Amino acid sequence: MAAPMLRWGCRGRRWAFARVDGGSCHRRGAPTGSTSNQIRGESSVAQQPLHTAQKTRKGEHKWAAVVGLEIHAQISSNSKLFSGSQVRFSAPPNSLVSFFDASLPGTLPVLNRRCVEAAVMTGLALNCHINKKSLFDRKHYFYADLPAGYQITQQRLPIAVNGSLIYGVCAGKKQSQVIPKTVRIKQIQLEQDSGKSLHDNLRSQTLIDLNRAVGLLEVVLEPDMSCGEEAATAVRELQLILQALGTSQANMAEGQLRVDANISVHHPGEPLGVRTEVKNLNSIRFLAKAIDYEIQRQINELENGGEILNETRSFHHKLGCTMSMRDKEGKQDYRFMPEPNLPPLVLYDATSLPAGADPQQVINIDQIRETLPELPSVTREKLVQQYGMLLEHSFTLLNEVGLLEFFQNVIKETRAEPKKVTSWVLNTFLGYLKQQNLAVSESPVTPSALAELLDLLDSRTISSSAAKQVFEELWKREGKTPGQIVSEKQLELMQDQGALEQLCHSVMEAHPQVVMDVKNRNPRAINKLIGLVRKATQSRADPVMIKEILEKKLSL
Repeated sequence: MAAPMLRWGCRGRRWAFARVDGGSCHRRGAPTGSTSNQIRGESSVAQQPLHTAQKTRKGEHKWAAVVGLEIHAQISSNSKLFSGSQVRFSAPPNSLVSFFDASLPGTLPVLNRRCVEAAVMTGLALNCHINKKSLFDRKHYFYADLPAGYQITQQRLPIAVNGSLIYGVCAGKKQSQVIPKTVRIKQIQLEQDSGKSLHDNLRSQTLIDLNRAVGLLEVVLEPDMSCGEEAATAVRELQLILQALGTSQANMAEGQLRVDANISVHHPGEPLGVRTEVKNLNSIRFLAKAIDYEIQRQINELENGGEILNETRSFHHKLGCTMSMRDKEGKQDYRFMPEPNLPPLVLYDATSLPAGADPQQVINIDQIRETLPELPSVTREKLVQQYGMLLEHSFTLLNEVGLLEFFQNVIKETRAEPKKVTSWVLNTFLGYLKQQNLAVSESPVTPSALAELLDLLDSRTISSSAAKQVFEELWKREGKTPGQIVSEKQLELMQDQGALEQLCHSVMEAHPQVVMDVKNRNPRAINKLIGLVRKATQSRADPVMIKEILEKKLSL
């Protein structure tokens, strides 16, 4: 069969057992329906304790949780999957809709080359087998935001299969140990997104916006996860990979990445339990909460003699619980059929590429493989090797949006050691951001300002405590440089050796008992003397220099 026409669309079974304890906020009779879970700028995965098998109390049974995910990512492309309509977030409703998007009779789909390349690139990055021949199908269902009455997808033979996603879960008392985990990828398929339904409850109306009928990558993960933490970390890793590849912006707050979670519980050694599906999770933090809540809800239901229904549920982020939307007991007949207006999608590698083939009508898998950018796992390895940082620090730098770029810009402009830069960025800088719920892009402290501050600290112009005081002033957005703040507040370290020696002598005379304790080898006494001298200098004296002077005077 002939390959389909391509048009140019330029950018851009092993289960871990988990014992789950906790309360339930399940409320019978609560209103059903999906809710908007959008939050400003997803930046990090909530660091929660990893659920692991625990010893059960007498009379209790262990439960095993099984979690699988279906992830829908909007492809970064100037136009849609099957039409030339432009793709732009927050455009006026129905302003980017072609005749085909509106399903007018006689219109035909034309496959977007950019979307196919994005799917191949994603499949290669996730260790998938790329099918040289894949098929398009019609999935029939009737809903207001799907005017054609069917969705074009890849049910029988998707573009990529049998891959794997490696991610790391932080564990241990201080979340300082990274445990590598692998989740299998069943398939990656291309499909057309539906429109968006906007429900006006006051007027009892549903309004339809077809702008969102763009190209999607659906990534189906096998049920290899056992708790919300694992699922959230896996999705964050996939999000980083998609962004590194440029195949999707994957901004969950803008609906560019949505997750459906399939969850069930059972006793180890027994058949898997009935699963429920939690739909349209568009926040990594809410994904973890929804899964953990649903696991506990199912355990509570079964332990109280109830049964789990095969149903679709939504997550209410304000109440923190899942709610029933519709049951799935009667299997819906989607009446899948081959898409008659799209022939099989045929791809080639270097060995099978036809002679004289039109480059605009042929996609070369090997050529795409050669253009793969650096993936997050490689970036982490480089950070560890180049800067000697801990592996968990490299995870934090990549997980926080914009933090790696901030760190690298500071490194370029400062003479301070990388370990000191890492400490300040991950502890002080990130701590202030989280305290005020700000993104890196919203920080009042620029990389240049932090680099200058670290240079002042590295040259021993100021002390560590003074540096923190300067950082606090920088955070107030007053537009002053670290040097100006140090000068105005007279925070420079004392450089006059003679004056400092005289001050140490005065402190020793004023505190003879502390001096006696030092001579009696009390290990804390010398630190007390240092503190008294620093207090007298308003922390402007270098503690190392003070200690040297005191030890010399006391002949230690």
